[in-house]
Amino acid sequence: MFIERHIKKAVSERAREKGAVVLTGARQVGKTTLINTMMPNIAQATFDDIAVRRSAIEEPAAFLQLNPPPLFIDEVQYAPNIFPYIKIALDKSKHKGDFFLTGSQSYELMHNVSESLAGRAGILQLLGLSFREMKNDTWNEPFLPTLDYLISRKDAKQNFSAKETWDIIHRGSLPELFVQRTFDWRNFYADYVKTYIERDIRALAQIADEMQFLKFMTVCAALTGQMLNLASIARNVGISEPTAKRWLSILKTSGIVYLLKPYTNNTIKRTVKTPKLYFLDTGLAAYLTRWLTPETLSEGAASGHFFESFIVAEILKSYTNAGKEEDFYYLRDSNGNEIDLLIFHNNTLFPLEIKQRSTPTSKDIKGFDMLSKIKGVNIGEGGIICLSQELLPLKDNHRIIPIWAI
Repeated sequence: MFIERHIKKAVSERAREKGAVVLTGARQVGKTTLINTMMPNIAQATFDDIAVRRSAIEEPAAFLQLNPPPLFIDEVQYAPNIFPYIKIALDKSKHKGDFFLTGSQSYELMHNVSESLAGRAGILQLLGLSFREMKNDTWNEPFLPTLDYLISRKDAKQNFSAKETWDIIHRGSLPELFVQRTFDWRNFYADYVKTYIERDIRALAQIADEMQFLKFMTVCAALTGQMLNLASIARNVGISEPTAKRWLSILKTSGIVYLLKPYTNNTIKRTVKTPKLYFLDTGLAAYLTRWLTPETLSEGAASGHFFESFIVAEILKSYTNAGKEEDFYYLRDSNGNEIDLLIFHNNTLFPLEIKQRSTPTSKDIKGFDMLSKIKGVNIGEGGIICLSQELLPLKDNHRIIPIWAI
């Protein structure tokens, strides 16, 4: 089964504008497959291959002479000393789209890009399959809960059940697991976690106790969709708070988790200042926390947090796949009033609640009242994203928004 990746257009645009295209993302989200599909006739080198990596590390200039551009280098972060030579090659040729660089260790990769390729590289992040891609939907606009956007989305409406949604939430968004329906879910994620810790975590953190890092990942997975409390995580894992902060940074930069910033404004007093934590692949979070079937997950105590994580990740994908930067927040005051997601666009805040019910009510957007206190920005249309099948009015300029409209 071939899956059309929506980020292709953004990759092509960056290749026309910059000498190098850098594609980051977690392991197995499809970075290598994407570049191979788009550029089937250019030379390729993978630094996962130890012999190739050693050659690039020991003789970077000679390596590039033997592998002239256009060139695709996979897991390029393993040979950091090649970046200055890529810079020299780009400065000499002035060509666009000479190098395509991918890597799953975003921290190391971006450090080297900023050091050597600043202004010469277009940078994109690839996440797992979006719901749009799974449904073979060609719509590729960043999500906004405006009437114009939602009316346009109605043309591509696809009906699907709550069961199908929970099947996707539980199975996750990694392309191979989606395509290979016979693959055992538990075995796949067990191998995924083992590979991630052995290849990426050892290199980035030099962790002596791999089981302790696995426990840290599991504790974080249990908190997906919730406010981050590093002190509590550190206590539960048995590590120091600085260590927990460093390990969380690794999960973030390797594309495992996303931190949603709290919205702050001088006109709103006593708001929560800590971010919210989301696992970008709900299948991985379900595996780590041992929700072994879609049914137990959808009926369990964590179902609301998993549903929210899935929706936030889907909206995020709509931006990264279009090559756009997101500007997302949440808002919570000291009285417990909360807005799950605020999209800031064109000096306007668009508020969203996320509910797994199919029949939410206007009471569910009571938190939107906080927005009346905000000065200096416009307040736009919003609504509740939920399991409703229909796009419906709710209150004022807010609406009930089905998943198919994202």
